[in-house]
Amino acid sequence: MGKTKNRWLIALAAIAIQLSIGAAYAYSVYTTPISSEMGWEAKEVTYAFTIMMALGGISAAFFGGFVEKRGPRKSAILAAFLFGLGQAGAGLAIQIESLGLFLLTYGLLSGLGLGVGYIAPISTLVKWFPDRRGLATGMAVMGFGAGALITAPVAANLIGTFGVSTTFYILGISYFILIVLGASYIAPPPSGWMPQGMQAAIDSGKKVMKKDLEQLTAKEAVKTRRFWMVWSMMLVNVSAGIMIISVASPMSQELIGLSAAGAATLVGIMGIFNGGGRLGWAAISDYIGRPTVFTIFFGLQIVAFIMLPNITNVLVFQALILVIVSCYGGGFSNLPAFIGDLFGTKQLGAIHGYLLTTWSLGGIIGPAIVSQIRDRTDSYVPVFYVFIVLVSIAFLISLLIRWDIKRIEGKGQAEKVTAASEELRPQEGNS
Repeated sequence: MGKTKNRWLIALAAIAIQLSIGAAYAYSVYTTPISSEMGWEAKEVTYAFTIMMALGGISAAFFGGFVEKRGPRKSAILAAFLFGLGQAGAGLAIQIESLGLFLLTYGLLSGLGLGVGYIAPISTLVKWFPDRRGLATGMAVMGFGAGALITAPVAANLIGTFGVSTTFYILGISYFILIVLGASYIAPPPSGWMPQGMQAAIDSGKKVMKKDLEQLTAKEAVKTRRFWMVWSMMLVNVSAGIMIISVASPMSQELIGLSAAGAATLVGIMGIFNGGGRLGWAAISDYIGRPTVFTIFFGLQIVAFIMLPNITNVLVFQALILVIVSCYGGGFSNLPAFIGDLFGTKQLGAIHGYLLTTWSLGGIIGPAIVSQIRDRTDSYVPVFYVFIVLVSIAFLISLLIRWDIKRIEGKGQAEKVTAASEELRPQEGNS
């Protein structure tokens, strides 16, 4: 590589950024201590998390163009300031007992930092791994999923030792440092860069590189039908996953009689499958293709949602829940690589941001569906039937997008043949 940066260290830098902002999923650790210390109602404390999650997807769309123009380093540093200040500011809000400031800092500032920090390294990582797009983005997004697993016990210990306010100060500063360290190394590869030996393998025929379908800007991408197909599939996948995550504990206790401790264990294992699914499904996609992986996601979920209402075996019920959660995580990790396949890497960050609006919307739709149905029917079972329909629609869309890809590939081949024949005509005339 000469003086070119090490792409595995680039991946490590991306993981450092994702681990920090992924700490957002550990929010439940703070809820009870804050309510007890401040006297705020649990729902008031939860508003901050809701605001942050909603802004995560929205700010990703808003900052997508910024990431493309300013690059991953400046974008990640901006995320460090926003997210770090949001977390540390939450400590100040607790100290002065201001719920409004808490919502502005932990909710608003952290949410903005979450969105820009999430997309900042991804488009760059795709460019560094043209041969392993799925694996690369899977590693980074797995870091996001693993952030809560690391933060939860650390935060709990800090709260017990120093209190809630000081914990936010310590973690806010720590996140800032970790994100800045990641930002200091991350950078896009030189134009036309390939891993060592890759070009020779392509030239010799040992490796076949499938070209991106097209190279489109974000504005061009949103005008295509396949953009909205991917958007629709992601919306259903996110809604299904967050629905399960939001009610896994009470649902499993009510439907199969799982104990509170057993339900808590299930929730912990779900975190592992969420993170593991991000890496595993992304790595698999490098071999079988992203369209196939999304079709498998929805096929598995159709089976799971059909079986869940009738399952009485505890292990089988939990296994089906974990399958859905792994597909939820896998959707996020496959998305950036899928974007590269369909629209190229010209403005991958901006397109990624637009598609992550499904993160915010799905975070509202999934819990809303399950809460409304549970309140009106006093049962979780009808929820499964609703999602059978939604996931079936997404399954059909996954088949349609495969047809659309083949149509565009066929059109491209026809244009090449036409261009080649036109080049030959003058030569034939001269002869």
